[in-house]
Amino acid sequence: MQKDRLNVAIAQTASGPDIERNIQRACGMVEQAIKSGADLVALPETMDYRGDLKDLSSVANRLPGPALTPFLDLAAVHNVWILAGSIHEANPDGGRPFNTSVLIGPQGTIVAAYRKLHLFDITIGDRSVTESAKYTRGSEIVTADIEGWTAGLSICYDIRFPELYRAFADAGATMIFAPSSFTAATGAAHWEVLLRARAVENQCFVIAPGQAGTGAGGIETYGNSMIVAPWGQVLARASREEETLVSAVLDKQDIMAAAQKLPVLHHRRGDIFR
Repeated sequence: MQKDRLNVAIAQTASGPDIERNIQRACGMVEQAIKSGADLVALPETMDYRGDLKDLSSVANRLPGPALTPFLDLAAVHNVWILAGSIHEANPDGGRPFNTSVLIGPQGTIVAAYRKLHLFDITIGDRSVTESAKYTRGSEIVTADIEGWTAGLSICYDIRFPELYRAFADAGATMIFAPSSFTAATGAAHWEVLLRARAVENQCFVIAPGQAGTGAGGIETYGNSMIVAPWGQVLARASREEETLVSAVLDKQDIMAAAQKLPVLHHRRGDIFR
């Protein structure tokens, strides 16, 4: 069924090292969002586990696996869409796991799975994050249809690579997911401006569920989950520290209005920039 308007909710979590607790709390928030009328509920990056294991293979599973099964059930029972932000997917080749975002449809099945392309290897003060030592990079751009909306799937650090989002626009994306566990330091500097830029330059909605609280390695995360409109307005925003729900109604009229005001995608010089 085609829908011109979607009620979208973000569940901002503060996941930790207890997988069972993380899943239970996330499921409770999804159920709360459903009761409030959400058509689609989006969760953050690594919503299944945030801890300090050197080898994340021990918490990874083949899809769907036990971390996703409760969300498959919720989607089927309530006829809703769920973006299971990202989970640890076991590598079928036996290597490091993938950081994988999973879109679940209202029949309770996996509609799309995206493995994070860009891994976060940086040093912040006296702390470092080296995702490439724990994860395997993905290799494919993924889009999916949600009730007539074309959604692009991305994860966290991807937001700094605009060519990925322009590829989504070329595929006709009307919304882009960016589940994240953004650090407090980089989030304060860049989170909002990057999300709004990706929305404005590609004239689509950006749905960005973030983690709150302390992540792996004792690094504070930024929270501030957002839904951003094609004209750049922040339609919904969570606080920095608490687990909470925020929501907004996405309307395709807003996409058309942005394109009419500034037809930038039509004005692109594709004959030069290839």
